[in-house]
Amino acid sequence: MSPPARTRRQDIAREWMRAVYATAYVPMSPIEIELFLLELVDVIADAVQAEPFAVDAVDGVGRRLVQAHFTGPDTLQRTVDVLGHALLFSPELRDVPRLAEKVVAILGSVSTGFATAMRLDAFDQQEEVKRALMAAKLRAERVLKVSEARFREVFDSSAFGIVITDLDGRCVEVNEALAEMIGRDRGELTGRRLVELFDPADAEGLATTYRAVGAGRVARVREQRRLLREDGEPVWAHLAVSLLRDADGEPAYHVTMVEDVSELHLLQKNLDFQLLHDSLTGLSNRQRFATRLEALHGTSRAGITLYHLGLDAFSLVNNGLGHAVGDRLLTEVGHRLEAVVADEVALVARMGGDEFAIVVDNAPGTPTVPAMVDRINEALQRPMDTGVAVSASIGVVDRPPAGWDVAEILRAGGATLRRAKAVGKRQWLTYDRHADQALRERQARAARMPGALAERELEVEYQPVVGLADGRVLGHVARLRWDDAGHDECVALAEETGLSLALGQWALREAAADANGPESFGALFFELSPMQSRDEDLVRTVMGTLAETGLPASRLRIFLDTRSMLEGVGEDNAQVLRDNGIATGLTRFNGGQAELSLLDELPVDALVLDPSVVSRLAERPESFLHTAVERMVALLRSSGVAVLVPDLSTEDRTRWWTRVEADAAFGDHLAPAVPSYELAGS
Repeated sequence: MSPPARTRRQDIAREWMRAVYATAYVPMSPIEIELFLLELVDVIADAVQAEPFAVDAVDGVGRRLVQAHFTGPDTLQRTVDVLGHALLFSPELRDVPRLAEKVVAILGSVSTGFATAMRLDAFDQQEEVKRALMAAKLRAERVLKVSEARFREVFDSSAFGIVITDLDGRCVEVNEALAEMIGRDRGELTGRRLVELFDPADAEGLATTYRAVGAGRVARVREQRRLLREDGEPVWAHLAVSLLRDADGEPAYHVTMVEDVSELHLLQKNLDFQLLHDSLTGLSNRQRFATRLEALHGTSRAGITLYHLGLDAFSLVNNGLGHAVGDRLLTEVGHRLEAVVADEVALVARMGGDEFAIVVDNAPGTPTVPAMVDRINEALQRPMDTGVAVSASIGVVDRPPAGWDVAEILRAGGATLRRAKAVGKRQWLTYDRHADQALRERQARAARMPGALAERELEVEYQPVVGLADGRVLGHVARLRWDDAGHDECVALAEETGLSLALGQWALREAAADANGPESFGALFFELSPMQSRDEDLVRTVMGTLAETGLPASRLRIFLDTRSMLEGVGEDNAQVLRDNGIATGLTRFNGGQAELSLLDELPVDALVLDPSVVSRLAERPESFLHTAVERMVALLRSSGVAVLVPDLSTEDRTRWWTRVEADAAFGDHLAPAVPSYELAGS
């Protein structure tokens, strides 16, 4: 269960405090710092969740950090790292629409606010310098040599680039810091127009800025522009432009202070990339893919097609050849998928693990879905440089309805991929609304099952096991029921959710307690699930249940899952149970050669046929299968193994199984399964 939002925000504030505590001296204790940062976390988290979203809400966060003296060289980087990770993976924010875009915008605003506040702080300190510059300039004009020397010291030693231009925009004075910033000789800059040092795309904007300052419409302007080095490389810079007046108060010069923020710009650019791209393959990640998918789905004229891929048996590569080879394989798969759709309006993304996705904006020349699938498989089947080749299972959502949102399209793609994987390797399927609805209902039921078990919503019912020779009730087989889900579905759902052991143990206790009631109950027939059959603690569980309920071991019949026994797991359970006086058998027995060979290895008293055998016989009244099953029953009985037939549904089937001398059966035709209280009252 996720912690409350307030507790999670406190955790983020504490992590933030630990990250920045050592980066700068702050006159506060760690607790005071944490409380201060918690206020900022609240502002940021509330802004992410606000609708409509407005990044202006966090404009003051960076400024407040600087005002509190969090101004170390690593403070901003660590702040971005902590907030970026915390916001993207916070349970409180996981359902926020366009979360990645909002986080990028917020971190950019915080970074910009921080940098701006740092500049303002520095610029405030430089205001006195600027006044000294003006005084120095005036005194220089009056031949005040001492003041000129002081002016030169301040001007030349400043870490900021400083340039004084006349009202026509030509450089009058340029300090060494600015010359070094753009890789030019200081002397050659004097007399040049300042706009020539900037990117041509910024020239018109700069001219407008200087005109506004010169005309007095604004006192000063701060903005970001691109200077150009002599080799043409851009230098991202923040400018502070203000006006210098002469002794009579008339406009005389512009003074421009320049701060190199290229590293901050690169940091922001890298942050944007990292938040929206997979770090291993360089492909778009799930967040960016979802954003692009939404845009294409909303604007496509011919509709989009989503291909959701899962690599087959990728774990064999990782486990057999190592994760380094696996990583190279994933990267190469990404490159090949991009090559497949290079001529299309499309985007390839790594969705996580060994799953990839492609969205294609269809056009008249776009390949059909089968043709595109063939291209994908052909691209992947060529061996990589490591000699490894892979195949992929693919779920396709072709031209989803206009009313679907991104989450529904991605969910449909994932569900279709799961269906394709269930069919086998290198399979592909298109989205099927009916199959998807059935799967969703099944998954929803599986998700509710643990709660249903805890609330005792499941029941154990009992179906009579009838001897076919004389019609005598030999005992009752335990059957699970939950709402309209029968025994087989309950067992399958429990196996899928990992609830099988807990459910099986509960059902065995319930059944053993009920069986120890009336004598008319007879023996308790209990079929184990595959997971129960493999449980190394099975014997202790069974014996503990008998001791707890008082049911004699002689009245319990345990049937282990045949397939689990074929896998060689849990074989000792059958022998130890039998040594403790409990009759053992196999359930879901198909009669294949491998299964028949188990009878020589396991101490088996009886077996329950697989329901599929019974249903196939019922569907084919006269077939070779009837002869084969009849011979199998004869062989089993001659070996001393009793044969139980499940799910008998008609009188004709009952007569047939009686004729071939099956020992016993159960099914709704013979008697329905009923709760224990009905059985006790009968």
